[in-house]
Amino acid sequence: MKNRIYSPFYGCILCILCIVSSCSPSGIERSRKVDLAPLIFPDYSDVIFPSNIAAPNFHIQEKADQYYVEIGAEETVFFQKKTSRPSIVIPLSSWKKLINERVGKDFFIRIYGQKKGEWIRYKDIRNEVSNIPIDPYLVYRLLYPGYELWNQMGIYQRDLTSYQTKAVIENKSVAKGCVNCHTFAANSPSTMMFHIRGKMGGTLIHQEGNTRKVEIKDLNGVNTGTYSSWHPGGRYITLSSNNVNQYFHSTGPKAIEVSDADSDLIFFDTQTNEVFTDSAFYGPQGMETFPTWSPDGKTLYYCRANAIEHTTAMDSIHYDLYRISFQAENRSFGMPESVYTASLEGKSISHPRISPNGRYLMFCRFNYGTFSIWHPESQLCLLDLDKGDIRELDEVNSEDVDSYHSWSSTGDWFVFSSKRYDGLWAHPYISFFDTSTGVASKPFLVPQKDPSFYMVFTKTFNLPELITAPISY
Repeated sequence: MKNRIYSPFYGCILCILCIVSSCSPSGIERSRKVDLAPLIFPDYSDVIFPSNIAAPNFHIQEKADQYYVEIGAEETVFFQKKTSRPSIVIPLSSWKKLINERVGKDFFIRIYGQKKGEWIRYKDIRNEVSNIPIDPYLVYRLLYPGYELWNQMGIYQRDLTSYQTKAVIENKSVAKGCVNCHTFAANSPSTMMFHIRGKMGGTLIHQEGNTRKVEIKDLNGVNTGTYSSWHPGGRYITLSSNNVNQYFHSTGPKAIEVSDADSDLIFFDTQTNEVFTDSAFYGPQGMETFPTWSPDGKTLYYCRANAIEHTTAMDSIHYDLYRISFQAENRSFGMPESVYTASLEGKSISHPRISPNGRYLMFCRFNYGTFSIWHPESQLCLLDLDKGDIRELDEVNSEDVDSYHSWSSTGDWFVFSSKRYDGLWAHPYISFFDTSTGVASKPFLVPQKDPSFYMVFTKTFNLPELITAPISY
């Protein structure tokens, strides 16, 4: 009998064969192909991902005894997993290697399912990696979708390149007051503000490393500043002063309705701590709200409705889009100009936001009123300021609420809130935007470490804003 000779090379071959056999299930090569893409949640199929986004973990919604998943491109597989569980978590190292090598190109998610001993290969899911990164941080407010637990909320920042989330402020630290309306100048955390309502109320302003609290009220000293927008120069903050009323319905699709009894626009000079305004948008003749500046700071856009009385029917209140010129040198305004008269179509608009290149204005359009988040029919619309064309963003809208949105610093991406999952909780969706054509890509849910996160998380994401760096505090 011959002696057995151990070879390190032979051992490596055996090791490789063991790895291959353990990762590629027996019988997979004889799998039956079906011309049907598998359902996964979140729906990460046919989307464009930023080149710096965290791994899009998902939950396979096809029933099977076992699953085998490969993620790769052409002949290269960057990730593979055999599992009896439908939840797929992609290691960040594997994901980063994939997106680094597939920038500007597509990749596949290939899913097999074993049913009664037979392997089925589903149609490949295809996605693309953009060569344009997204602003790496997302700031949003978390709160419960009703008002019973309104005193449990906070503002948080999420690192989109990972899953790390930190609290900016939680209202348990301010006597359970309401924290809201965080606003940034040009997507920069170095110039920001947010409101606190309640016993410790006020507006916190952060500039050049300094943070202070001020009280900003209208000229009558009654209503405080609410919805805000920073002038690009960083000196002025434009705010609406709203007299807000809430109504609760016992039946119907809208449990809550929010409306203004009156509203005006005011301005806060952060250098002199002075509040000023103009008769063009301050007075009893109309209700002005949701201010937003053009990127060059020469034009202020806002929403306006006719003044109402106590007997005015709520479903007859409609807001139109206006703009007015501004000279920062002497704080002077021109004459108001109607840009889009939505009321003539029996519609109302809110939340106008202009792209960084100044060409596109995105807004919400719904049947009436001011608070789009409670209107299931709310849709995102796009106004081409160069051509004057307005269209619904059919490529991103759903059959439920699509509302508050913000642009990335380059205008190549935007984030918005949508209740499309269940009509109750608003979740953050991201979409790529082609600045040359004005067409958006299919939106996708912000990836989470736990694939089942959005299935079980019981708070709503409110006011998502993209910023270029983390908030320092």
